[in-house]
Amino acid sequence: MTVTVRFAPSPTGLIHIGNLRTALFNWLYAKRRGGNFVLRFDDTDPERSREEYIAAIRDDLAWTGIVPDIEVRQSERASEHDAAADRLREMDRLYPAYETAGELERKRKLQLARRQPPVYDRAALSLSADERATLEVDGRQPHWRFLLDQEAVGWDDLVRGSQEIDAASLSDPVLVRADGSYLYTLPSVVDDIALGVTHVIRGEDHVANTAVQIELFQALGGEVPAFGHHNLLTTISGEGLSKRSGALSLQSLRERGLEPMAVACLAVLIGTSHPVAPHHDLDALQDVVDLGDVSRAPAKFDPDDLPALNAKLLHDTAYGDVRDRLAEAGVGGGDAFWTTVRQNLTTFPEITDWWAVVSGEADPDVTLDDDDRCFVARAAELLPADLDATSWGAWTGALKAETDRKGKALFMPLRLALTGRTHGPDLAPLLAIMGRERMLRRLTKAASA
Repeated sequence: MTVTVRFAPSPTGLIHIGNLRTALFNWLYAKRRGGNFVLRFDDTDPERSREEYIAAIRDDLAWTGIVPDIEVRQSERASEHDAAADRLREMDRLYPAYETAGELERKRKLQLARRQPPVYDRAALSLSADERATLEVDGRQPHWRFLLDQEAVGWDDLVRGSQEIDAASLSDPVLVRADGSYLYTLPSVVDDIALGVTHVIRGEDHVANTAVQIELFQALGGEVPAFGHHNLLTTISGEGLSKRSGALSLQSLRERGLEPMAVACLAVLIGTSHPVAPHHDLDALQDVVDLGDVSRAPAKFDPDDLPALNAKLLHDTAYGDVRDRLAEAGVGGGDAFWTTVRQNLTTFPEITDWWAVVSGEADPDVTLDDDDRCFVARAAELLPADLDATSWGAWTGALKAETDRKGKALFMPLRLALTGRTHGPDLAPLLAIMGRERMLRRLTKAASA
């Protein structure tokens, strides 16, 4: 059996890090087993679905390294959905119901008042053909409910283990609205069957839907897939994530300069038995992540953890992995510059600031006290004629011997004069990149300011 999974976002907004969690669980599960990943756009809502969101979702997934093996749109499969609904009607598994929303709400309240479960009473099944015709003449258009078998439905969940739901405790679900449009359930099952989906991996908010969907798979003669329901990603306060708010959307995280693998690692490792640590590609991550390691407890995370994780990833990134990105950003200096500066980066775009500090023609504007100005002036006089890897030690050693300065008193005035900053990367390997002329000019400027 070839493993086939699907990620099925509705293109009604930008996907966020919580959506990425589901996409990654599916991607990693399939690729670890040599399977296929289907990107299915559930775009059957014409009022809210947008082409720009389809393009954004595709780009966001590609940014993290997820490129689907198959891409489909539900809106292009309406005839298959119609055919399945007709089959269910012929089997008497899809029946018309005429209650209004208000009538259903009154029934629900009455059941609750009687301490009965608020389950649909199947009153529509007792309507005669004449009664249905009368209702339709009066302007009532039916919605269509799926007739459940009302028996226990069980499955071995990939995350939660053995699960069972008594379908008798559920209302017959509405599959088709009165206007003829479909709710999520029917198109999803029909398309899962057509695409040969073998494993449905999704958030735990869908657990309650699973019994209905298993019965629907069986009614339509499809192979029932394996199901896995992972814990949802929430904020520290327990709030869920929403596409509508745009909070923590992948697009916003990209705009902040975060690395895709930092976002991916946090998205998929939080709420598992594994530490949230940086991994440099999805191949490395797939060797770590397993659905059996996912906790049943909520996966709460602090968005402020992302910058620190991003920094750890950059600090351990080899020059060869960023060579092309550095060239695109106009950053030179080669391996020596990257290896020296990366420890001071939180996000990759910050590298351009450090390149400007080291190689730019604009000299820092700093104000030193009289003693430090005299010290920097003497440093300019003692600056070696030729700069190499040993120059920093020889230069500062000579200054220390002559001025008796050490520690911060020795190094801080030099760092300020050369970079305009009180902290930063080790200057020793950067001297050759900075160049003697530029260093001399900056020291002289700081000494006279």
